[in-house]
Amino acid sequence: MFKVVSAQEAVKTIKSNNRVYIQAAAAAPQLLMNAMSERHEELRNVEVCHLHVEGETRYANPEFKNSFHVNSFFIGSNVRHTLTAGNGSYTPVFLSELPLLFKRNILPLDVALIHVSVPDKHGYCSLGVSVEATLAAIENAKIVIAQVNPQMPRTHGDGIIHHTEIDLFVECDESIPVHNINKPTAIENKIGGYVASLIEDKSTLQMGVGSIPNAVLSRLTNHKNLGLHTEMFSDGVIDLILNDVINGNYKTINPGRALTTFLMGSKRLYDYVDDNPFIEMRASDYVNDVSIIKQNPKMVAINSAIEVDLTGQVCADSIGAKMYSGVGGQMDYIRGASLSEGGKAIIALPSVTRKGISRIVPSLKPGAGVVTTRAHVHHVVTEYGIANLYGKTIKDRIKALVDIAHPDHRESIDKAYFELI
Repeated sequence: MFKVVSAQEAVKTIKSNNRVYIQAAAAAPQLLMNAMSERHEELRNVEVCHLHVEGETRYANPEFKNSFHVNSFFIGSNVRHTLTAGNGSYTPVFLSELPLLFKRNILPLDVALIHVSVPDKHGYCSLGVSVEATLAAIENAKIVIAQVNPQMPRTHGDGIIHHTEIDLFVECDESIPVHNINKPTAIENKIGGYVASLIEDKSTLQMGVGSIPNAVLSRLTNHKNLGLHTEMFSDGVIDLILNDVINGNYKTINPGRALTTFLMGSKRLYDYVDDNPFIEMRASDYVNDVSIIKQNPKMVAINSAIEVDLTGQVCADSIGAKMYSGVGGQMDYIRGASLSEGGKAIIALPSVTRKGISRIVPSLKPGAGVVTTRAHVHHVVTEYGIANLYGKTIKDRIKALVDIAHPDHRESIDKAYFELI
């Protein structure tokens, strides 16, 4: 049988100079994370690596910088401060390739902290709402510690692991963190309408979590036979599935299933995916693999950006040189959709920031990262319309992007670009 210990006992296996991987998003094992953080006086130079994790991140406290160093593969708001405080770093990596860092021993792992469902009668647990790179972490870490929780949904797909793959179990009974999404604004609804107009029946969708994706989904109720192949999704897809708008019947990859690698949303979402064979959770090196994504006809990738320059370069991970989020899966899906028969790659963003600064710019800020290159981008959408850049010259792109910029900025950004050249 598996060994059940307290959280405090389990994390004693973590030693100074270890590298620890934490399961991502809503599956972040809070009990184990907090117990590890409590050892800050004993531990030194422990590298804690993860994608975005929900909840508390006490180990990211700058006062504990001699004990823990955060290595983010995607920077969440709860650890963003570590980059300037000196107790954190960012590793740029496509989500499709993150598992390879562990499989190829580029980042050898000492400990993996995971969050699983209660073992079934056959001894199998589920990784629940987040698989991403956790399977690779389990396979390659020297020690695997699991927080086992009756409230973790049991999901189908890759994330089913036998209890013998886990070294230590810590019992808990905690609700999964919910991720609330604000109601779309008038601007986001306009953007959602334009994006929805690009989506044909029998398309397969990729989109993230947020107000713009929800605004898009709310406008798809009259569509037919849509599919879902996305790195993540939230509540917005549930009613479309229940009403047979999303059924996956015309997908090439995993037809008749909604494919994803992690989930964030309400308790309704977690209850819906529990033991639901329509929802298939797979590792990110499968879900985000360009060669797999492109096999779906009419693949539509909907992603956002911090700013887009007038040639079509997309910055999505930094504000100037200041890292803000990460590369994530944007390029995986932009490329996959581009290569799909009838596919569409879409960047959707409001025309201005909350402070009224244009997000369509003559040139990216100094130090800004290019996540999607000008050669990859197809459609850019704001509340002022759709700019189709694919196959267009730089001159044509400038006109198209100026036309969807905020009217207050159109003349100035057009003039500023030509002053640059």
